[in-house]
Amino acid sequence: MSFSGRRVSILRPSNRRFSQSKGLSENEQRSETHRQFRHAHEGHRPHAGLDASRASTGVVWCTERATEHGYAEDPSGWANLGQGAPEADDEIEGSFPRPTSIPITSAAREYGPTAGIKPLRAAVARLYNEHYRQGKESQYTWENVCIVPGGRAGLIRIAAILGNSYLSFPIPDYSAYSEMLSLFKNIAPIPIPLSQEDHYHIHPNKIAEEIARGTQVLLTSNPRNPTGHFVSHDELAEIQDICRDRATLILDEFYGGYNYTTDCDGSTISGAENVIDVNQDDVLLIDGLTKRFRLPGWRIAWIVGPKEFVDALGSAGSYLDGGANVPFQEAAIPMLEPSLVRTEMKALQAHFREKRDYVLKRLYDIGFRIQDVPQATFYIWLDLTSLDPPLPAEANISDGLNFFNALLTEKVIVVPGIFFDLNPAKRRDLFDSPCHHFVRLSYGPKMDVLKMGLDGIERVIKRARETVHPKWEDEIAIQDD
Repeated sequence: MSFSGRRVSILRPSNRRFSQSKGLSENEQRSETHRQFRHAHEGHRPHAGLDASRASTGVVWCTERATEHGYAEDPSGWANLGQGAPEADDEIEGSFPRPTSIPITSAAREYGPTAGIKPLRAAVARLYNEHYRQGKESQYTWENVCIVPGGRAGLIRIAAILGNSYLSFPIPDYSAYSEMLSLFKNIAPIPIPLSQEDHYHIHPNKIAEEIARGTQVLLTSNPRNPTGHFVSHDELAEIQDICRDRATLILDEFYGGYNYTTDCDGSTISGAENVIDVNQDDVLLIDGLTKRFRLPGWRIAWIVGPKEFVDALGSAGSYLDGGANVPFQEAAIPMLEPSLVRTEMKALQAHFREKRDYVLKRLYDIGFRIQDVPQATFYIWLDLTSLDPPLPAEANISDGLNFFNALLTEKVIVVPGIFFDLNPAKRRDLFDSPCHHFVRLSYGPKMDVLKMGLDGIERVIKRARETVHPKWEDEIAIQDD
């Protein structure tokens, strides 16, 4: 029997991967975007051995859909509020200028160590000691640092060296974790759903419960993508105390510089401050140049942790990614001078707080009632049902996928919230997801892009109201009681 060219209808309930108990909802049947989402996550199998569904994270999927509407031909004509990247130009007051050219030494032409070059590893260790470990007996050294070619590569290396483990992770969280947790069979992923009503709070006692029932590894972003929340210093210290000698704690700290809680004084957020012994506490910290140094294209990141972990991470790089670019590693060293970083963080925080406040005001003027002002990152976790007055159901844009689709007509990109309800190996039916009526909106881009994007959002909301309730209806007399 030949299966060449076989196509399975995504509208046939018997072939549903997510749920065998119910067919497609009416909303899905009349929504092209929902069908595209299901199609991408079921994946056809026209080529032997290929699982094309592994190819897309949420941001990539959104970019692919936008490309179908002309984004690739004219990206500057679009407001991309979906990409999780900060503006990269040298226009932020008080920020140091980025290199415009990089010298390449003869040594940099050779293969570099898969754990990174020693001078950069030492510079990272010094930064952490100066900012988080002053007065502490246990100090990081270059042997506690592994340089990796980007945060995703770092996460993949960590996953590769873990033993057979139950790994717990709060949701919603960073969408790329889902594929990482699917690829490695040594990991059994266990979601910890967080509650909107509880402000997506990670309670230390919940972490203790997870460990008590067998969790050996915990993974979370902090500050948290996509909600803009973070675990407070005291609670993070308590969580690290709970994990000590019982579980490995992996903290994705890429947004640690985007901290608006200390009046933009340059203070950053890190679990390094709560580590007692740098070689005994099983705490792995991931950060890099991507977010807080606004250099996503350099692909230079690092993992800080116990020497034994770092040795294993370096070995994993030999068969996973080959290591980070050596010339860029050399160029990164002077950027990590601790006083320079503190000044840079002050400029970054003031600039991005201003953009956050602008976006929040525009959203309020449009009608959104945001309950939690994000105190970190550069994201708004936007509840589409918070509109006041609410949109009638017939408007059909109060869920993330349809709202995303409507914004494409205005050349605006956001990320539907459903992508942050992590679903490794697609074990759960996400179409009842509590993240379904959210989108993640980034205020990472420059102000002119934010204005363009919010103008587009405003037009979509206005059009939805007028389509359901034409203007002439406003003139109908209403009888007094």
